[in-house]
Amino acid sequence: MHTVAVLALDRVIPFDLSVPIDAFGWARLPDGREAYRVRVCSDREEVSAGAFTVRAPYGLDALAEADTIVLPGVAEPPGRLPPGVAEALCEAAARGTRIASVCVGAYLFAATGLLNGLRATTHWIAAPDLAARYPEVTVDPNVLYVDNGQFLTSAGAAAALDMCLHMIRKDHGSAVAAHAARMSVMPLEREGGQAQFIVHDRPPAPSGATFEPLLRWLDDHCDRPLTLEDIAARAGMSTRTLNRRFREQTGTTPLQWLHRARVRRAQYLLETTAHPVERIAEQAGFGSPTAFRERFRRVVGTSPQGYRRAFRADPA
Repeated sequence: MHTVAVLALDRVIPFDLSVPIDAFGWARLPDGREAYRVRVCSDREEVSAGAFTVRAPYGLDALAEADTIVLPGVAEPPGRLPPGVAEALCEAAARGTRIASVCVGAYLFAATGLLNGLRATTHWIAAPDLAARYPEVTVDPNVLYVDNGQFLTSAGAAAALDMCLHMIRKDHGSAVAAHAARMSVMPLEREGGQAQFIVHDRPPAPSGATFEPLLRWLDDHCDRPLTLEDIAARAGMSTRTLNRRFREQTGTTPLQWLHRARVRRAQYLLETTAHPVERIAEQAGFGSPTAFRERFRRVVGTSPQGYRRAFRADPA
């Protein structure tokens, strides 16, 4: 039987800990047998899990017997792992053991050095910090999970369920994974990635940025067919100077900012109205419904209708 070891370190996040336990625990082979043996391991007898304490029945030595190791996140990821943890994980990796992280468990994974030179993900809000702490890891904040073969990382804890179902399907096929998904009340494949959750808010401009009034104006008038010349005229400078100074202050171009503003407005309309996509394309300043759909999918990672199904508030 395939053994999954879930490593609970001190201040483990309960949701991160429970997702792989339940996901692999639901998996059943065609004859009804359990597909996985799940063990909770730790480097100490008891660890804090916020509102309660976890007493893990297995120690670090159990990692040597695991076929898959899962690293849940902890409340404040340490710069250095507890004694013996990195060594146990690296030894397991050298034996070919599959290792996966949940949400900010990517910090623990990166601290071993095993992710160096690889693409990885974590919760979108932690992605910039993870990338800064571990520059040798390529952090992608737009996906639900990343599969490098032996090493996997997932976004927020809910995305860990997507990752676990993906591993179950690789191990035992779609039928077993589909059963686990149904028992988890979860689609086997979710449309879109993390991007659908993170582009709604307006990107902050640096404190004291001289373009702050222009950024507000772009947000307020993104429904208009604005050109670079229009924006430069509003700013009172040439297009060349505008592009250079705009990038210095915001890290992007005026037109890219405008496209994002239009997508944010479209998201708001999709969430709060029943307007057809064609009308929203016009209200958000896109030239055509086709251009709207293409831009929306490129930025958000899903279609306008898919986004609406996921995020529209109850009309009541």
